[in-house]
Amino acid sequence: MKTNKLASTIMFTVTAFSVSAAALAEPSVEELAERLERMQQEMDQLRQQLKKSATKEEVQVIKKDVAKAGERLQADNLVHITGYADVGYTDSESEDGSFNVGTFAPIFHFQYRDLVMLESELEFTVGDDGKTETNLEYLTIDWFINDYMVLVGGKFLSPIGQFRQNFHPSWINKLPSAPPGFGHDGAAPVSDVGLQLRGGFPIGAVRANYAVYLSNGPELIAEFEDGEFELDGVEAEGFGSDGDGEKVMGGRLGIIPFAGFELGLSAASGKATVTSIEDGDSSVLNGEGERDYDVIGADFNWQYKAFNLRGEYVETEVGADTGSGTAASEGATWETWYTQGAYRFPQSKWELVARYTDFDSPHNSQDQQQWSIGANYLFTNSFIGKLAYEFNDGQTGSDANQDALLLQMAYGF
Repeated sequence: MKTNKLASTIMFTVTAFSVSAAALAEPSVEELAERLERMQQEMDQLRQQLKKSATKEEVQVIKKDVAKAGERLQADNLVHITGYADVGYTDSESEDGSFNVGTFAPIFHFQYRDLVMLESELEFTVGDDGKTETNLEYLTIDWFINDYMVLVGGKFLSPIGQFRQNFHPSWINKLPSAPPGFGHDGAAPVSDVGLQLRGGFPIGAVRANYAVYLSNGPELIAEFEDGEFELDGVEAEGFGSDGDGEKVMGGRLGIIPFAGFELGLSAASGKATVTSIEDGDSSVLNGEGERDYDVIGADFNWQYKAFNLRGEYVETEVGADTGSGTAASEGATWETWYTQGAYRFPQSKWELVARYTDFDSPHNSQDQQQWSIGANYLFTNSFIGKLAYEFNDGQTGSDANQDALLLQMAYGF
């Protein structure tokens, strides 16, 4: 019959489109739109012919087949690669000036529809000995539960405060270095391994965001000094196992009362255990018990036209030993805060920035007060050149007392 031939022709057309779509590897959005438009045009032409030769039932069957073919053309998987890199030059009072390759950090995103996304950041650095070090900064699988909630599992950047999770990439950080206490082995946690629930919600005209997490606890390092053991540092860098079996629970609540201003409050609490002795006999760890581990923090960020002002405070407190061990029986506290202001001249690529930081640790040799003053040139929004000078005030003869000149080029891609 004439109708059957026409239907066969339509099905052949639909199949041809399906096969051609399957043969192409990840067509662009524009190509998909163009194909769907061509299909719609042919449908319109066929509809006019079918009005004269086909029944309504036959038309509905053909429409369903065309709809199925259109579904095959939709891109379910999205792949996105981004990241940042930086190179620089450092000249301090105690060392000769040296060029350096700071960081190469590719970031990967693999998303399936609006359901799930895998995101990960690798970090490649070149040490003083020329060897390349590779670290996994974070790797998570994110399940988009709804518009206000995402469940994150894996290794994630610590949500305590703002710097680590939002400002640490070199092309975003307005100075070539991190504030003292906000880097590795400082007062602020770096990363965690566990589960995190995060998202945002409105409170009337006010917007809010939140992050709540449960993770493996940090590890503590002790050292033998002046005839006794004492805590040397806290390593909160997302360990893949939990030595004492005790977890840490924490999170952050951010409030945005008006556009351009955010205020955040953070806290975490759990247990931690000394796992190693710096240049010492680890046998003294026998009987070492778990300790209280508590972190509190506050941060703010204000953007007004070309002026940005932000600051953070973090305090990490480790309690005394609760076991029968002899390693660093006393507790310790690490505390740091900074305030930073930056101004970009109107109709210019130049930007001035200044930051003051006060870092206090259990060891006088690590205590540091720092003024960092810099000038930036923004070649583009993601390519920045930095010149900064750090005025450091610490214990005489320590690294914390060495002023430094820093230059850096950072590129976000």
